[in-house]
Amino acid sequence: MPDDPEETDRPDVPPQAWAGVHRGPLRAGEWVRLTDQKGRRHNFELTPGKRFFSNRGHLEHDELIGRDEGFTVASSAGGEYLVFRPLLSEFVVSMPRGAAVVCPKDAAQIVAMADIFPGAHVVEAGVGSGALTCSLLRAVGPHGRVSSYERREEFADVARANVTHFFGGAHPAWRLTLGDLADELPASSDKADRVILDMLAPWDCLDATADALRPGGIVCAYVATTTQLSRLVETVRLHGGFTEPSAWESLVRDWHVEGLAVRPGHKMVGHTGFLVTARRMAPGETVPAKKRRPAPGAYGADYDGPRPAGLPPEVAEEPFDS
Repeated sequence: MPDDPEETDRPDVPPQAWAGVHRGPLRAGEWVRLTDQKGRRHNFELTPGKRFFSNRGHLEHDELIGRDEGFTVASSAGGEYLVFRPLLSEFVVSMPRGAAVVCPKDAAQIVAMADIFPGAHVVEAGVGSGALTCSLLRAVGPHGRVSSYERREEFADVARANVTHFFGGAHPAWRLTLGDLADELPASSDKADRVILDMLAPWDCLDATADALRPGGIVCAYVATTTQLSRLVETVRLHGGFTEPSAWESLVRDWHVEGLAVRPGHKMVGHTGFLVTARRMAPGETVPAKKRRPAPGAYGADYDGPRPAGLPPEVAEEPFDS
C-alpha cells in the first residue's frame, strides 16, 4: 500500500511514478485520440490556437483543453467525435516510426511471459521505434532499469523522441546505447534479469546474453519468420546454458456482438512474429538430456541448421517417412 492513503485520490498521477499518463482535465501538450461515428481514429497533440481538420470540417483545440476526457465534441460540419487520452497500446501504433513496432499483443506477451517485474534490469536489443521500450519501462518502474541497444542511429533518434514524448521527459530508468549488443554488453559488464532480443539474427547475441543473464534469468526473442525461429531454437538448444526453449505466437480475433448477430469480426491481428523464451542455467550446470526422440526426418539430410548436442547418428540420418 502507498505510504499516503490518499495517494490514489490525487488529481493527477504522481510524476515520480513515470507512468506516462495523466488524470484530470486535458492540457496543452498532451495527445488526444478522437474517434468518429465510423470508428476512424485521429491522434494529435493539443496546441492552443490550432485547429483539427477532417472530412467532417474542423474543431478548435481550445474546445478540448481543460475538459475531462470521455466527452463528445462536434466539428464545424456536424461530425461527432469521442475524445479520450490514448492508451499506451493506442499510442504506439500511431506514433512516428523509424522501424516497425512490436504490436501491443506481442508486447503484452513479452511483459507477461518474460516475467518483467518492478525493479528488474532488462536488456533490450533492437529498440526499433521505442514501442516495446515503453512497455518495458512501465513494467520495471522508476526503480528498475532498461538498457537498450540499437545499431542504427536513425532508429535510436526516433525511439528516443517517442519514449521521451510518451513519458513527458527523459525516463530515469532508461539507458540507450548506440552499438551492437554482442560487442557493447560484454564491455559494460552489466548483469541482467531479462534480455529481450528483437533483431534479425538474435543467435549472434546468444553468448553475450548468456554471460550477462543471472542464473534463472530469461531470454526472450521476437522473430518474424519460420527460418529465424528454427535457427534460434536450435542454437539455444546447442548452447547448453539454457533450458529447453519455448516457442509460440499469438493471434487476436475480435468479435461482432449485436443482438442475435454474434460472430467473429472481419478484422484479425494474425501473424506478426514468433516469441521464444528460455531460462539461464547456473554456470556449469546442464539441462538433463531429452528422452523423447525427434520426429523422423527432423534432422535428416535436408536439414542444414544447428544440431542438438548428442544427437544419435541414426536419428540424424533417418529418412522422412511419408
